Order: sequence, then structure tokens, then C-alpha cells
Amino acid sequence: MSRGLCPRVNSCGSAWILSALVLAVNAIDADAYSCHEVRTAFQLRQVGPPHRVPETPGRDVDLLVCKHQGPSCCTRKMEESYQLAVRRETLHNIQSYSYELEHLISGHSDAFQDMFQYLLSFSQGHLSSLLEGTYSSLSRQALPHVNQLFSSLSLYLRGANVSVEASIHQFFNNLFPLVYTRLINPGLGGNMMAGGEMDDCLRMIRQDVNPFGPHPAVVAQELAGALGAGRQLGLALEEGLEVMNATEHVGMSKECVKGLVKMVYCSHCRGLTLIKPCVGYCLNVMRGCLASVSELDQPWRRYTGLLEQLTHAMSGHHSLELALLGVRGHVNDALLYAQLHGPLVTATVDKVCGLSTREPTSTQPTSPEVTTSTSTVTSSSPPPSAAPSRPLPEQWLEQLAHLRSSFPLKPSKNNKHSLRTLSREFLMYLQRYKSFFAALPEMLCEGDNVVDDSTCWSGDGVVESYTGRVVGNGLHAQRQNPEVKVRTPNPTLAEVKERLELFNQDTQDRFPKLGQMEAWDELGSGETEEEEGSATDCDDEDGCQASGDSQDRTLHTDASSEGKSAGRRPGGDGPRETPSKPPSVKVIGGSSSASWVRPWSLALLFAALCLQWTLF
Repeated sequence: MSRGLCPRVNSCGSAWILSALVLAVNAIDADAYSCHEVRTAFQLRQVGPPHRVPETPGRDVDLLVCKHQGPSCCTRKMEESYQLAVRRETLHNIQSYSYELEHLISGHSDAFQDMFQYLLSFSQGHLSSLLEGTYSSLSRQALPHVNQLFSSLSLYLRGANVSVEASIHQFFNNLFPLVYTRLINPGLGGNMMAGGEMDDCLRMIRQDVNPFGPHPAVVAQELAGALGAGRQLGLALEEGLEVMNATEHVGMSKECVKGLVKMVYCSHCRGLTLIKPCVGYCLNVMRGCLASVSELDQPWRRYTGLLEQLTHAMSGHHSLELALLGVRGHVNDALLYAQLHGPLVTATVDKVCGLSTREPTSTQPTSPEVTTSTSTVTSSSPPPSAAPSRPLPEQWLEQLAHLRSSFPLKPSKNNKHSLRTLSREFLMYLQRYKSFFAALPEMLCEGDNVVDDSTCWSGDGVVESYTGRVVGNGLHAQRQNPEVKVRTPNPTLAEVKERLELFNQDTQDRFPKLGQMEAWDELGSGETEEEEGSATDCDDEDGCQASGDSQDRTLHTDASSEGKSAGRRPGGDGPRETPSKPPSVKVIGGSSSASWVRPWSLALLFAALCLQWTLF
């Protein structure tokens, strides 16, 4: 009995062991094809709720993007979540790369506007100090017009529809009644009939009478040129921000989203959550998705070139700073011109307006009262007929020259308010982003997001290297793109491109000589600054007045010659135009007297040596 049962028991045990082995193999196989890692990645990357991921891979799943013959851990619901996730992730990556450029533009836009306001405030105080210290008789009534002028210039630099020329001429129109009644004819206001009508008449005829000579036109031209570049730079930076904003929120086509899902997430459907896309494959997908963005490359390069040229035009050789600081000197020269030609101005005004109760011949202009912190200098006036023919008093000229150079030409090096430093910094950073839109696909396909030199994901499977053709940037190149079909350009980006091209063309039309201007050497390594420092022991930036000395000498010479020329031609062309920049003073040799003494000294020395040699 026992022997008979043994074979049965052995056969039953063998059958049980075989069944256990089969179950173990099935269990191991089922565990190998579970979707646990896919669910973990689905949850960690915040694609969607984890319950959408099945426990085990399924077959014959109705997928639209991630199709393949084997089992899949993806469902239709997961594909929809993947499409939303990949759109969000791609836009986030684009914004992360464009953030620094956007911050560069917006930050420097605010910094330039702050610098403009600082320079305007400095120049306004510069002019106000001239009126209060030198022309105190009209300063109280003139200061509101000064405030109005610089308020208009501020609005202009901020992009408002304001004319610099109109603002300058309005300032001198409002200044003329004060100059006529307080400088040319002091005390006339008390003897005038209907003073309001007289003021209105003087404002209306100012440009015809031309009491200030060429100085209003000169200052208007200088400010329009220098401030025009600054205004256009501000508008250009605003345009750049609009371009960046449109790029960051660009819409993605369905073909693009499908290509991105296939590149980033279709490998998850096969349980390959750690595999990275091939570099060439990623470039094709990103260049297809950003084809319309890459079309901005050429107008953007031209745009950054215009930014450089506008910065050079505004800051090169301190153009904007000198133009604003020069307002004080031009106003001073204009007031001097009006006083020198006082009799002629008075005769013309009496003929046109005819509201003066005094006879024109009794009008005797007096020289201005120049007030300084230490003394008050008042010069007696000659008869009207001889007033233009005599040069200005020497002491008066010295006082005016001292007042003119009492302010530093530029802030010191320790002062953070430096337009040159700000411009140099801006251009240094701008160099990095000239090819931003062409390089954006490559930036998105670098680092840990892709694999170049080992096994990688090709969209259809795992390969050693990507064998597809890698296309270039732009819409035209995408015709050969094997990964993403680009059917039509993005309408929003096409509009942005057209607007940027129009802005570039408008800027070029407004400043036709912009590209012909020389680059500002001081934006480089600073060698020019060192050479200037070595040429003169005193640097303007340190508050030294090397340029002020030249202004003193220039003012002294110009004012003297102005008086003489005015005497010869009282109704002629008037004095010469004041240059926009103070001339640089170079001392090459000694004085003129020393130039002829030196050869004679050498001759005498040579003769003495010869005489000594003959005596020996």
C-alpha cells in the first residue's frame, strides 16, 4: 500500500511545484511590466491626478500621439494631461531664458528715465541759479517759465507728443516781456498803459524782432538732436518689451504640441521615464515649434544695432549732458545779446506795439546788475547810440565767466549718476542677446534635457544616435522638418515682426545719419579715458574745471568780439553761434611772445660760445 501511494505522492508534489513556479514567473513578469514608475513621474511632474495612470500596461489602447505595437502605460486621458503639461513646461522654459533679457530691457528703461530726470533737474537748477544770481530783477517772474520749459522737456523724453523747438521758442516768448521791461528798459512797466496787452504784443513779435539773436534757434537745435536720441531710445526699449511679452505668451499649434508630447512623454508610456531625447531630434521639434519666433531674428538684430547707435548718439562724448548743461550758457548769451541791442529792440517794439508812453529816443538801456555771493557789480550805461559799439566791461565779463564755470561739467566719478557708466553697462549686456531668437531653440535643447553622446530617445524608440535630418531656423527651413509640420506662420508673431520692422525703419528715417556716427570709444576698455587723464592732469569727472577754464577764455573772447561786431553792424547778423560743446584746450607750445624769444636766445648763446672759443 505504501509503495503504491508513493508514486502518486511524488507526482502530486511535482505538479504542485510546477504550478508554483509558473505563478512566480507570472508574478515577476507582471511586476516588470507595472506602471509604478510612470505613475511616480506623472505625480512628481504634476502632469495630472495619479489615478489616471493604470496599474499595469494595456494593449490595443486608443492613443493619438504615443502609438506603438507593444503594451502601454498611457491612456487617452493621460495624453490630454501630457499635452497641457508640455505646453506649460515649454512656455515656462522659454520665459526662464527670456527673463534676463526682459529684465535687462525693463530695468535699463527705468534707469535711463531716472537718469534723464536727474540731468533735467540738474540743468534746471543750473539755469535757475543764473537767473537768481545774475538777473535777480526778473528771476521771480522767470522761474515759472523755467519750470514749464523743463517739464515739457521731461514729457518729451518720456515719449509724449511734445515739440522741443516749440517749447524753447515758447520759453523765449514768455521771457521777452520780462527782459524788455526789466533789463532793456528797467522801470518801463510802471509807465506802461495796459501792461497785459503790452506783454501779449511782445510775445507775439518776439521771433520777428529777434531780440535774442541766434541763441534760441541754436539751443533748440542742440536739444532736439541730443534729447531726440534719448527719447527714441526710451521708445525703442518699450518696443523691445512688447516684443518680449508677445514671445513669452506665444500660442503653440496642435502639430507643435503633438511633437512636444512625443519627444518628452511618449517614452513614459513604455516605462522609460529616465531616457532623454536626442539633441538633433530636440532641435527639429523646437525649431518647428518656434519657427515663427525665429523669424524675428533679422529685425531683432537690426533693432539691437539701432539701440547701440542711439546710445552712442545720446551718450557718446556726453552729448545729452552737454546739451542740457548748455541751456544755461545759451540763455545767458541770449540775455546779453538783448541788452547789447537794446536801442534797436526798443525802437522796433515802439513801432509795432506802440503802447509805450515815453518817446523812443528817451529809452536808455542799462547794463545788467550782476550779483554774486561776494559783490554786486553795476556798470554805467553809455548813450543808446554808442552802447553797442563799446565792449562789455572787463569786470562784468570776469564775473559772468566765474558764474558760468561755477558748476562742474560732469558729476564726479564717485557719483553713481553717470550716463556714460549706465550706457556702457547696457551695451555690454546687450551684446549677449543679439541672436536671442535664433539661439532660443538651441538653448531649450541643451543641458540635462537632452543626450548627445549615448543612448537617447528618437520619438519612435531608443537609438544610439539620431539619424534624421536636422533643419535650420525659420519658416522656410521647416519644409524639410521630419518631426513637426509647420503649415502657417503664427499671426501674432507675424504682426510683432511687422511692427518691429516698421519701428526700425521709422527710427532710421528720423535719424538718417545714425549709422554714420562713430562709435563711442569710452564704452570700450576705458583707454580713451586714461589717455584723456594723461593729457591733462585734471579730470573733469573729478570736479576739476579744465573745461571750465576754456569756457572762461571762450566767454571772455566771444563777449568782447560780440560787442565790437554789434557796434559795426547793429542790425546785422549778430554774434556768432555758441558751439554745442566747449572747445578742448590744448597747450602745444609756449605763448606767442616766447615763440620768437627762443631763437634769439639760442643765437646769443651760440655767439657767446664762439667768442669764448676765440679768446682761448
